[in-house]
Amino acid sequence: MTKDEVLDEFRAAGALLEGHFILSSGLRSPVFLQKMFVFQDPARTEKLCRALAEKARAAFGDIDIVVSPAVGGIVPGYETARQLGAKAIFVEREDGKFRLRRGFEIPENARVLMVEDIITTGLSSRECLDAIREHPGRIVGAACLIDRSAGKADIGVPLVSLASLDIPAYPADQLPPELAALPPVKPGSRGLKA
Repeated sequence: MTKDEVLDEFRAAGALLEGHFILSSGLRSPVFLQKMFVFQDPARTEKLCRALAEKARAAFGDIDIVVSPAVGGIVPGYETARQLGAKAIFVEREDGKFRLRRGFEIPENARVLMVEDIITTGLSSRECLDAIREHPGRIVGAACLIDRSAGKADIGVPLVSLASLDIPAYPADQLPPELAALPPVKPGSRGLKA
């Protein structure tokens, strides 16, 4: 899939939003990609994740386990794993730190791919990768649907994405006037109370 085809899928799902958004990273942006609008459509999700699986397989070879961060990464992680013929597991926060729970394991020598939905600063990806490193297995790389950082987010492993975008994001105290004039909305999941 081309970058434009990926963005067309987000537009068709009503998932490419404009306004003043507080991102999971705490940064502010005039654009928010509400991937859950995409993920509510199984056919659209399958199409995107099939393309991501093909790109990941071409870059990293065979994959045994896909690990994703909860909440946003669970759906694309599962569907990408299905397309790869791999197992799908996820990390979730426990005492503020990502951990494998629910009896999930990563066996020794397993080839592991970390799959994310959208990367902005790479913080969740780095935290997810840190949790994976606490287990045997070998991280071969990472994959995401959209890299909002246009390749600037360093997550510490090779990364493939379906679309690399340069969407502006600003600290709250450095907003351009047109963004500061709009009321902020926080649509993401980080920081939700249990």
